[in-house]
Amino acid sequence: DRNSRKRAKTNLATFHAHKLILQNGAPDLAELCKSAKDMSPVQITDTKPDVFRLMLYYIYGGKLTDEEMKANTRDLIDISDKYGVVNLKLEAEACYTSSIELTVDNMLDILLYADAKNCALLKEVVMDFIVENANDIKGKVSTENVPGSMMMDLITAIARGKRKHDSDDSDDDCEYDAMRVSALRKKLHERGLDIDGSREAMIARLEENS
Repeated sequence: DRNSRKRAKTNLATFHAHKLILQNGAPDLAELCKSAKDMSPVQITDTKPDVFRLMLYYIYGGKLTDEEMKANTRDLIDISDKYGVVNLKLEAEACYTSSIELTVDNMLDILLYADAKNCALLKEVVMDFIVENANDIKGKVSTENVPGSMMMDLITAIARGKRKHDSDDSDDDCEYDAMRVSALRKKLHERGLDIDGSREAMIARLEENS
C-alpha cells in the first residue's frame, strides 16, 4: 500500500518502511518522515546505507548476527540513539562494552563518547577502569574537556568499589544512587519504565514512580 509506506533515502540507497512500524520501533525516525510531503523521500545523510539497513531490519523484528553487531557497534549506537530505537542501542552498547579494550590512551575519548550518547553502561565501565587504574592514569591524562557533571559518576564508582570490599550486599539492597546500571535498568523494566538514558535520568524515573 503506497499510502502506508514512507521512503528514507541515503546518499546511495533508497529504503521503504511502513509508518506504523516506524512509529512503534523508531519514533524519532517516524517523526522525521512525517515532515516529508506525499511520497517524497527523506534524506538521511548521517549514516551509512548498510548501517541504516541493519537498523530497519532490526525494527522489522530481525536479529543481527554477532558479526554484524561487532562490526558496526558505534554506528548502530549513533543511529539508534538518534532515531529512538532503544533496544538496539542497548544491545549495541552491551556489545561495544564487552569488546573494547580500555587503555590509558583511549579511555577519555570513550568516556566522552559514552556521555554524549547517554550510554550509562559504557560510562560505568570506563569509570570503574579509572578507579582501578588511578595510579597509572594520574598525571598522564588531561581532564580539561571532561564535564563537571561526571564527577558524581566518579564518586559513585569510588563508593561502589569501597562497598564491594566492605560488604557483600547486593544491588537490590542499595539506594538507587549506589546501584549499578544493570540493576537500575532491571528495576525500570520491572515497572514498565524507559530503560534508556543517563544514570541520573534513570534514578529520577525510579524515584518519581516509587
